[in-house]
Amino acid sequence: MRIAGAISRFAGSMPFAYLHLVLLVAWILANLGLLPAIPAWDPTFVILAMVASVEAIFLSTFVLINQNRMAEHSERRAELDLQISLLNEHETTRLIEMVAALTDRLNVSTPADEELPQLAANVDPRQVMTDIQEASGDQEKP
Repeated sequence: MRIAGAISRFAGSMPFAYLHLVLLVAWILANLGLLPAIPAWDPTFVILAMVASVEAIFLSTFVLINQNRMAEHSERRAELDLQISLLNEHETTRLIEMVAALTDRLNVSTPADEELPQLAANVDPRQVMTDIQEASGDQEKP
């Protein structure tokens, strides 16, 4: 996987483009007979076409491997973000409960008193995951 990533990074760089430009021009000049020191080995450019096609196949494969790896990393990050958000929701609910208990004990009313029961309602992480999976059509278990 690391090799595919390194190849993809190099293939997407300007040095790669310059290297190909130099090789392509040298190949064409040599096979047109414009470089007298080098005999033509591919006057019809069939070998050049074959080499370019095979290279394109391998490069596209390496790019796809790299994209799949990046997608896996993205999915893991999204799952971690969801877990952090659920933990934050749980902690916020506990804080609301504590503040509500303090306001009750001190007999202080707030504009949010009507919303407190709804805000203090516990969120079940498993139910959230189930809802997300149902909404996305994904039946896989977390």
